[in-house]
Amino acid sequence: MNRRDFLVSSAAGALVVGCAFGPTGGPVWQHHRRTGEFKPSAWIRILPDSTIVIVIDRVEMGQGTTTSSAMMVCEELEVDPKVVKVEAASSSRAYDNPDPQLGIQITGGSTSTASSWKPLREAGAVAREMLRRGAADVWKVPLAQCVAREGAVHHGASGRSLRYGELVDAAARQDVPKVTLKKPGEWKVIGKSIDRLDAAPKVDGSGVYGIDMKLPGMRQAVVVRPPVRGAAIATLDVAAAKARRGVVDVFAIPEGIAVVAEGYWEARTAAELVKVTWHDGAGGAIDTAKLIASAEKLLDGKGDKAHAHGDAYAAVKRGTRVEARYRLPHLAHAPMEPMNATAQIRNGRCDVWAPTQAPGIAQFRVAEALGMDLQDVAIHTTMLGGGFGRRLYQDFCVEAARIAARVGPVKVTWSREDDQANDWYRPMAMSSCVGSVEGGQIVGWLHRLTCESVLAATGGDFVGPRLPNGAPRALRRMFADSPPRMFARDTILDPTSIEGTDPPYAIPNFRVEYLPLDTGVRVGSWRSVGNSHTGFVVESFFDELCVAAKLDPYEARRKLLAKAPRHLGVLELAAHKAGWGAPLPPGVGRGIAMVASFKSFCAQVIEASVEGNRVKVHRVVAAVDCGRVVNPGLVAAQVESSIIYGLSACLKQQITFAKGRVQETNFNSFRSLRMFETPVIETHIVPSTESPTGIGEPGLPPVAPALCNAIFAATGKRIRTLPIEQALGGPA
Repeated sequence: MNRRDFLVSSAAGALVVGCAFGPTGGPVWQHHRRTGEFKPSAWIRILPDSTIVIVIDRVEMGQGTTTSSAMMVCEELEVDPKVVKVEAASSSRAYDNPDPQLGIQITGGSTSTASSWKPLREAGAVAREMLRRGAADVWKVPLAQCVAREGAVHHGASGRSLRYGELVDAAARQDVPKVTLKKPGEWKVIGKSIDRLDAAPKVDGSGVYGIDMKLPGMRQAVVVRPPVRGAAIATLDVAAAKARRGVVDVFAIPEGIAVVAEGYWEARTAAELVKVTWHDGAGGAIDTAKLIASAEKLLDGKGDKAHAHGDAYAAVKRGTRVEARYRLPHLAHAPMEPMNATAQIRNGRCDVWAPTQAPGIAQFRVAEALGMDLQDVAIHTTMLGGGFGRRLYQDFCVEAARIAARVGPVKVTWSREDDQANDWYRPMAMSSCVGSVEGGQIVGWLHRLTCESVLAATGGDFVGPRLPNGAPRALRRMFADSPPRMFARDTILDPTSIEGTDPPYAIPNFRVEYLPLDTGVRVGSWRSVGNSHTGFVVESFFDELCVAAKLDPYEARRKLLAKAPRHLGVLELAAHKAGWGAPLPPGVGRGIAMVASFKSFCAQVIEASVEGNRVKVHRVVAAVDCGRVVNPGLVAAQVESSIIYGLSACLKQQITFAKGRVQETNFNSFRSLRMFETPVIETHIVPSTESPTGIGEPGLPPVAPALCNAIFAATGKRIRTLPIEQALGGPA
């Protein structure tokens, strides 16, 4: 691995330094000689007709990265975001996420803006300065007299100006400069709520999602999947399916039986004619009731210490003792666009077009499945119809590549039932909490937690692709296989299982213990990951302790956050905007919760009432501190999205297993909040001068505890098991 490759693959920001170095054979000049374009970095291309193309390396799945990323570039490039053309990045180490916990080309962990904050602005600034220097050379004037503004460089003294496209040749000849980024007072774009750049193509249909992909000569395929994950084929008869008009081929692959036809409907109807029986194997014994019983038994034992200070064991024996057990179910991601991928293998190269959150992982997994080198696999990212963590896992890309290897260009489309029954589910989690209050104070807290390990199932995906592209395949495979074993054996404690269990409250005696749970269910990252279950437990149990100590839940939190100013800031803002303490209509309760996740802070106040087994959520007031804000409108949209997603989950949703089979296979049984059920949502942003932090997920963890605390305030009934409607006696 040479020095430049190391710089480029180590951090996206290094590309600004490593890509542009003068006209003497450097990549910027070479690219210009080949194409006529000015390409000072991996993110920017300027064409001679002044078209400005910005390449977005964090995928667009509805969260707004198309707009926020473009805004960061345009701020320094001195162009209006509305005039640029945006393209999605294909797989390349140049686009590795510089977040140290990721380090591969991936969109996840609410890192898009935070990880791009400096690199994208630097890319825009470098391009701007090279254009200014090019103009100074053309005009033979001092650089200081050349001003970049609105996609052109202007010379005020003579009144001359040149559009960026007219400067591509002169700019490509420049050495890369050291740049100074604008100060906040100079910003024209950052901090404003501009319209989404991806809105128009979504409305007019020109935006290309994975499910829209078309290639010349492309066939369509569906896969007949086993009803139990890991089941093996016992008997198979494909004669009737092959006889169906339009069918090209029917054959077994590791994921099931591929049915390939000229069109999707021919493939789908032919799949119904496949006669197959299965050996369920060990997966056929998975049953949710048994999993719950096993987890309950685990919680009776002592676990590995995750966090501790003081002596919680001694403290919970003093004063008034409070005990509670909480249970959260498996959950599906349920994005609107089901999994799909299009693949083509030609001339020793595999191209995959897919709505994936992780092109770096997809490239690695497809190469492994086909026995190809990484450089022979290219992943082209389309728009994503929702992700929520599901599209981090590349089974849908791998199976498309396998089928393409036999039949040529092909698009594989999953049904809704395929999606629901073959997900990487949010882990089932159970907690046992024991606390004590004395003299109006919380004096002790002992928390035992059990859930499946996400990284035991998927950790290798985040390690193997980090090696340099030229690393031997055996070495890459060894690195990919080792982490799952270590997490599965509990050699390393999975940090995603316990994140959020160490709250900022100044409780003198506190201890968290973790007990790993092995259920045989395939689990993965679900929006806000561990915080989605630990936030519910911690903020619900805190309220229970407040009731026992006769403390106001808001005031008790305030008092214990004296040394956590950013936590306190969102708590006070949410309470103030919600009118904490003001009278409510009869039967309506008000609950509060505050959770920090992905380096951001979010507090929510929810007002709700209960009629029978139905909950009416009247109002949600959210306050968020996510550092500097690129686009306030996008921040509000993400918080509102998280709240609606979180309300759907905690009120209605669960995944259950009977004889290894998923019971909730479509939206009639895995229900989401309807428009008429959606409450008034208010989002308030705490002004901050800190660097941007995550916003795609932090709005979700406070939802369930704030709502359950509101239900308790309204009815006196404490909800400790989700989903809420079932806990209130509603339909399972």
